[in-house]
Amino acid sequence: MPSLPSSSIDLASMLRQANPVVQTVMGLLLLAVFISWTILLAKSWEICRQRRRLRAATSFLQPLTCLPAIESAPPGLLQPLLQAVWSERSHSSGLAAAGIKERAASRLAGLERHWLRQRQQGIGVLATIASVAPFVGLFGTVWGIMNSFTGIARAHTTNLAVVAPGIAEALLATAFGLAAAIPAVVIYNHFSRLLASLRAELSDLSARLQELLSRDLDRPAPFPLRAIPPRPSPLQEVHA
Repeated sequence: MPSLPSSSIDLASMLRQANPVVQTVMGLLLLAVFISWTILLAKSWEICRQRRRLRAATSFLQPLTCLPAIESAPPGLLQPLLQAVWSERSHSSGLAAAGIKERAASRLAGLERHWLRQRQQGIGVLATIASVAPFVGLFGTVWGIMNSFTGIARAHTTNLAVVAPGIAEALLATAFGLAAAIPAVVIYNHFSRLLASLRAELSDLSARLQELLSRDLDRPAPFPLRAIPPRPSPLQEVHA
């Protein structure tokens, strides 16, 4: 690897003069950094929007004493949840209340899992970047040091001014690897906490619906079933 004059030892010069393999490694790591920050912005907006909808749904259900009509619910996850409850209640007309509650709870749990899987999309990429980026950077460093020592052998000199630039370029790959991995770890942990909070809020919402269903089924007089208009599948609406 050719040595750089002392006046050229800066980040831009080292990037330009680095070995092509090291440059490729650093380019991939820069791409990983870009992906991490893109996921941060996109998922933050998505999770904030879904949290607002969950809280609006919880506020809507809080004062109620019976299951509401689907059309009266605010947009978001609450409508497919209500659709599942009303559908089960309609299909189980005349059956034991305990069985209706159990099957409705099963339907709600399936919708919860599907909704959470949708929210988790993209988060796994952060875990991959966090675990792989340091090793990619280390590969670039090892390759750069090997190339540097090869250049030193060809130059037949161990002068520090000749050795240092090549080693600095090689170590830069490790720095890029850490710069990609550290934010990915922090962002991944941040989203893990947010998703755990969303999961708890979603469980509370589902529990509230089950309370309303149980109250309706336990009334002395049968609570009248309401007509359920044809709607898309709950698993399609859960994407909203």
